[in-house]
Amino acid sequence: MSVGFENNQVLENISFETQKGDVLAIVGPNGAGKSVLFRALLGLIPHGGKVHWNKDTKISYIPQKFSIDKDLPLSVNEFLKFKEKNHEKIMTIVKAVGLYDEQHGPHHLEHHILKQRVGWLSGGQLQRVLIAWSLLEKPDVLLFDEPTTGIDIGGEESIYNLLHKMKEQHGLTILLISHDLNIVYKYANNVLCLNKEMICHGAPSAVLDSSALQKLYGGDVSVYKHSHG
Repeated sequence: MSVGFENNQVLENISFETQKGDVLAIVGPNGAGKSVLFRALLGLIPHGGKVHWNKDTKISYIPQKFSIDKDLPLSVNEFLKFKEKNHEKIMTIVKAVGLYDEQHGPHHLEHHILKQRVGWLSGGQLQRVLIAWSLLEKPDVLLFDEPTTGIDIGGEESIYNLLHKMKEQHGLTILLISHDLNIVYKYANNVLCLNKEMICHGAPSAVLDSSALQKLYGGDVSVYKHSHG
């Protein structure tokens, strides 16, 4: 795949594949073309080469930024009902993504989460609502651009744990853009190193060496291997 705008070549000779249930992390510096790659995969922009998805593959996309005016009179429940009218299905998904207070039970969920305005949610809550939104259509593939931008470290870990749980429970294939190599090692089974061209592709422990990181980010870069049980 290649993508260019006027005289600016943004992506060139990108070729990779993923299998069902993979978590593929896409890493690279700012301006490397990571978000452009997502847009091309979704067919939103012209590109050279072919993008092939298995027949009837359902794809959901959560963008890096999703700003909602705090004064917009739209509740979480109303927002989710744009995608799904069945209240029980909404309740099931909202609980699945962790917007559920075990101490107060379903009544608390009903009256405090679903009835909150979307614009009043914290960054972590909004990300969970967006994940719920994406899961309501039962996708096969989830494209997630910088899942934890603007979220504190505790919330960041919680979001990635949620994605891992959703992958295990629903057999999702997940493509995510991340700057955090710790997250890549912990949650991704494959990584695509991107800086307008493909620098490396494979298991993080095998391809994320000092040479690859120097090509990605420049300068003297050191790397150490992570071990996660």
